[in-house]
Amino acid sequence: MASGILVNIKEEVTCPICLELLREPLSLDCGHTFCQACITANDKESIVSEKGEGHCPVCRIYYQPWNLRPNRHVANIVEMLQKVKLSPEEEQKTDFCVHHGEKLLLFCKEDGKFICWLCERSQEHRGHHTFLMEDVAQEYQEKLQAALHRLRAEHQEAEKLEADIKEERTSWKNQIQKEIQSVQNFFKKLKGILDTEEQKELQKLKKDEGDILHDLEQSESKLVKQSQVLRDLISELEHRLNGSMRKMLQDVNGIMERGPWKEAQALNGVNRQKSVFEETKINGVGIFFLTLGVRPSL
Repeated sequence: MASGILVNIKEEVTCPICLELLREPLSLDCGHTFCQACITANDKESIVSEKGEGHCPVCRIYYQPWNLRPNRHVANIVEMLQKVKLSPEEEQKTDFCVHHGEKLLLFCKEDGKFICWLCERSQEHRGHHTFLMEDVAQEYQEKLQAALHRLRAEHQEAEKLEADIKEERTSWKNQIQKEIQSVQNFFKKLKGILDTEEQKELQKLKKDEGDILHDLEQSESKLVKQSQVLRDLISELEHRLNGSMRKMLQDVNGIMERGPWKEAQALNGVNRQKSVFEETKINGVGIFFLTLGVRPSL
């Protein structure tokens, strides 16, 4: 029932020229409506009067091309009809052309769909290769079987590639994780070695600091005492030089023998060498190799 009404409505909004649903419908003064493209083409062929008038392809009444009116009401009906679809049960039951109401007995190869005999004569299918469905069923069944076989093979290949990519991704992930762990372990060991060497060098410097400062402290104490002795000796010598000749020469050799400047010279010779931090030794452990892009085994 619904399909019959639908067919009747479509007949009312079908262009009498191209037998298709009206596209950009234009109405003539006589009331007939045509596609804009169809009636425009008709104008070029049917204008016969000196006034440039044409005649309606349906009723042959003259009309003026510049008086064509867009028919929005019909356009809205066409738009709604294009959105309407029959249910699968109705389509299977009727098996009729929705445009013309005729049975769909022909198959158009160019458009790949069923058409009726009126569709075959329409402008849309003019010049197309049309056949009875029984004549092309075997051909398209073989084509579909071949396409199905090809798609299954492609799908199988795609699944294989997908599995290979997943396997490769897992392999790369594991490999990179191993490299990350290796790098972390290497620098952890290198840091441990550097920390150990740092403590050794600091301990040496602390020992040098204690030894050298102790030696210097002792030397300083001795020099303070020696300085006092020298001041006393200077005072004594000045006193002798300012006194009589006898007093100056008395026990002069003893004074010269106990001169403290020799001891002062000996104090200046205290060993003050300290440990030298050998950077090349640390570099040899790992840093030198890193600058060369080589990873030493620790």
